Amino acid sequence: MEKIRLGIVVSEFNTEITEKMLKTALKRAKSLQADVNYIFKVPGAFDSPIAIQNLLRKKNVDAVVTLGAVIKGETKHDELITSAITRRITDLALTYNKPVTLGISGPGITYEQAKARIDGYSARAVEAAVTLVKRLRKLSNDESILIE
Repeated sequence: MEKIRLGIVVSEFNTEITEKMLKTALKRAKSLQADVNYIFKVPGAFDSPIAIQNLLRKKNVDAVVTLGAVIKGETKHDELITSAITRRITDLALTYNKPVTLGISGPGITYEQAKARIDGYSARAVEAAVTLVKRLRKLSNDESILIE
């Protein structure tokens, strides 16, 4: 089977969390034998969609993994940000017919909760991207995708 090629978009906001998320994602991609062809850093999670869109246009990208941490502050800004991001990345995945997985923690989480989710969110986002690409390839070849 052809190797799976990923792009990763990672937010620089809350970098002490997101850099660790990136390391975990790279480690998980390697363990799944997926190639990471691009790592695109954006200032904040809200800035992710334009980077995602540019990566989805690349022929050597099968899926995009998003990484970030949107931590609750004194207002509902975190809810606004995550709502906008999730809607837009869903639209991009459907437009380009390529998976875009959500490894962005939040809304409503504390810094400590975001730290606790570093490994889980980033590893699962990579796993979801790889799994979706494999299943979509089977579907395009009219193979069964039933999971037993």
